[in-house]
Amino acid sequence: MAYGPVLAIVFGYLLGSIPFGLLITRAAGLGDVRKIGSGNIGATNVLRTGNKGLAAVTLLLDALKGTAAVLIAGRFAPELGLWAGLGAFLGHLFPAWLGFKGGKGVATYLGVLIALAWQVALIFAVVWLAVAFLARYSSLAALTAAIIVPIALYFLSTPQIAGLFALMSLIVIIKHRANIERLLAGTEGKIGAKG
Repeated sequence: MAYGPVLAIVFGYLLGSIPFGLLITRAAGLGDVRKIGSGNIGATNVLRTGNKGLAAVTLLLDALKGTAAVLIAGRFAPELGLWAGLGAFLGHLFPAWLGFKGGKGVATYLGVLIALAWQVALIFAVVWLAVAFLARYSSLAALTAAIIVPIALYFLSTPQIAGLFALMSLIVIIKHRANIERLLAGTEGKIGAKG
């Protein structure tokens, strides 16, 4: 199907662009999550509202939209799952309905990874948790895990999946450039710090 990859990307994008963090915090009466902390719609910023439960739900739903995109599109052809996963990741980062200003994509990245290489998703989780526990910086944990994932995939998965995640990891790093500057300056907010 010549249009398969395009359709898969569009499908993934539409699924990935659902702004769960914004919808959940508004439904809970906490206002617009984009007006606090980093201004992002992801779980880390939702955590800055002080509501750990809402942050956990946001993390789960943002991950699941990546997983669902891969699994649904992959039922038609395995390679379409990769395109849909990329689309979901980009949809979370650049949702059309929010002026193309979304989250940083880490949860959706993880959701795509769970669907394509769950063993490496476990490696991501262990690295993220270890760095987060030791340093208390969500951004540093995400960046470290995103660097390790493509390397692990190179040895444990296919070249196509490793290549996809090399691209996605690069985008994650670029999206975290302000965090990197704050980490270097010692001004980055720690996990659990409010607004």
